[in-house]
Amino acid sequence: MGKKIFIVDDEPDILDFCKLVLETEGYEVRSATNGLELIKELPNFMPDLILLDIMMPDMDGWEVLRMLQNDDRYETIPIAMLTAKTQAKDKILGIQEGAMDYITKPFDPDELVERIEKIFSHIDK
Repeated sequence: MGKKIFIVDDEPDILDFCKLVLETEGYEVRSATNGLELIKELPNFMPDLILLDIMMPDMDGWEVLRMLQNDDRYETIPIAMLTAKTQAKDKILGIQEGAMDYITKPFDPDELVERIEKIFSHIDK
């Protein structure tokens, strides 16, 4: 299996689509519908990358991002925001908060794969 990616999004169609695209590219993919589910599953599946939606119930993506960055076990996992929030202020906040990339919905599957590969090429140096 290839690298492991954890996708967190409250939209089942997005999860299914991303999973199909990424598994076709050889990635091992797990998904969660909210931040709490991700936190619960992380000890069982340590990913090489997390794709994280911002607008989710219970715990939004910003809260999840901060929680992971403040946890010694998970602080080194790269995170890319995957969101419908397209305003420049949101993109800037994502990068300032430590996200490695900020991918907006809707996205092209080839663009998603290319951006993920760019993240991996950057962290594998």
